[in-house]
Amino acid sequence: MAHTRRIPLVTIVGPTAVGKTALGIALAEAFGGEIVSADSRQFYRQMTIGTAKPTPDELARARHHLIDIADPDETVGLAQFLDLAHAAIRDIDARGCLPFVVGGTGQYVRALLEGWQVPEVPPDPALRDALTRQTESDPDGLWARLLELDPEVAGFIDPRNLRRVVRALEVTLVTGKPFSSLRRRVPPPYRTLRLGLTLERTALYARADARVDTMIAAGLAEELTRLLAAGYDWSLPAMSALGYAQWQPYFAGEATLPAVVERIKLDTHAYIRRQYAWFRPGRGDVIWYDASDPDLIARASQTVATFLASPGPARS
Repeated sequence: MAHTRRIPLVTIVGPTAVGKTALGIALAEAFGGEIVSADSRQFYRQMTIGTAKPTPDELARARHHLIDIADPDETVGLAQFLDLAHAAIRDIDARGCLPFVVGGTGQYVRALLEGWQVPEVPPDPALRDALTRQTESDPDGLWARLLELDPEVAGFIDPRNLRRVVRALEVTLVTGKPFSSLRRRVPPPYRTLRLGLTLERTALYARADARVDTMIAAGLAEELTRLLAAGYDWSLPAMSALGYAQWQPYFAGEATLPAVVERIKLDTHAYIRRQYAWFRPGRGDVIWYDASDPDLIARASQTVATFLASPGPARS
């Protein structure tokens, strides 16, 4: 039986503001690597400050993929991400470099590593609009309808994530098949080292709050002003991202700047809690590091070196 080499792949996961970008760049520099972003908010051009994209200096230190690949009025869904990420990983490896997947969008990372085969069902705008309107009046009813048609979604969809509920119901109604039945899994050709960053919760919240303050000082309000002036409105999925959607009352004259900042911080805390549902220290095969460890880079580098020195089993 023929055996094929499995591509070595390093992933760095963890909650927002924990320091994934800095660690990823340091390791990429040390091991001749390139970074594939798994942060769904960083796909969109002109949305830079609020998504904490790598700085020009950081981008110069390590080549990044899947950043600024779409305009804000386009949508990069899970199926497209998987196609682009798999292609980027193959390209990085083919050029003799080590691919790193870095990001906190848990569903995207898991789908990539577990080989999800996501149905590429074109959107049905009329149906989606009707379902979206229902989320405003009866979100619980929409979730109940999805559960009735496809009980298995309870295992992998958060009912509070209304966009995912709408999409799953849309796919189910368009195809006539349960959304869960279309999510096949084919193990990808990777030999994966999974690293995770975590931090004591109070300290992490403080770090996230400080980052929000930095975004405000860097001109996040002005970034929103430019986006709105360019015709990108609040109904776009990209504009519903954390750090952007919270500004809508402010631009409508219904909220003060301090209120917006406080809302972003509180919603960021909630987002961090949801991220830990995907990446839970103590479970799975992720090697976790405390982000406050002064020897973090040295320890993680040793782990990567050990991983690369061990060829691992071939894939038949």
